[in-house]
Amino acid sequence: MAELFSDEWMKKFKDAWNAEPEIKDKLADIGFDSVICYGFKDEDDPRGFLKVEKGECTSAGGWSGGEMNWDLRAEKENWDKWIEKGVGMGGLGMAYTTGKLKFKVGDYKSMIKDPRMAGPFVKSFSVMGKVGT
Repeated sequence: MAELFSDEWMKKFKDAWNAEPEIKDKLADIGFDSVICYGFKDEDDPRGFLKVEKGECTSAGGWSGGEMNWDLRAEKENWDKWIEKGVGMGGLGMAYTTGKLKFKVGDYKSMIKDPRMAGPFVKSFSVMGKVGT
């Protein structure tokens, strides 16, 4: 199995993202474009990225630098738990307020206040579970 947030893992996540209408189609409806990065709290740079254009993930892989709109960080143990067991809106809110989930780039509060973005964000964690660790 591919290592979490590796180039191979991110490409599988891209395919799973695009296969999930609750993410892809909902974000397409609002014209969502972003580069979303993922990684671990104790590292300077993220490990992987997704480039999303009009809701569809058009590229993904290992992070090699550049512009980003979101950079989500957590300890590996927390990522593993969320991927294995899933997490809902309340759990993500608690993870954010307790510092288990950090946004090095991006505004969690503005995203979570917009249900058109919050729903797909929560759903992305269950899609990660389809990729596994």
